[in-house]
Amino acid sequence: MKDIKPSVNQKTAAEYLKFFYPKLRGEISELSLKDNFAGIIQTTVNYLRNLLMESKINIIAYHMKLMDMIYKKSDDYVKDVIENIFVRSFSSFRKHGTIQQWKILYQNMPVSFQLIYNEQRKQDKIFFGK
Repeated sequence: MKDIKPSVNQKTAAEYLKFFYPKLRGEISELSLKDNFAGIIQTTVNYLRNLLMESKINIIAYHMKLMDMIYKKSDDYVKDVIENIFVRSFSSFRKHGTIQQWKILYQNMPVSFQLIYNEQRKQDKIFFGK
């Protein structure tokens, strides 16, 4: 008999995110009621972008690790949203932060996200010449 691994769906992921982001709890709850998981992930990205402007790099790195914990246990839908919104936002962090901030973030980025990010950049170069 095959072991069935429990998988984190969007509702469970939203509950984790409410815990990980207490300042965003109300907004995450509201978006969760509307089944807007993409909106929840975008909310977390906006929060992290604000932290970048405040140079709170260690906090951003910590939240990347927390998101990776969710990612690793998630179903395909949650993984797709995290890849296409959360990981894709790293390009914006790279542009808006300093070189030193980006180096620290990249060094502390979970390996799974580094691989996804690098693959996204490679695909962007192929399709968009970026």
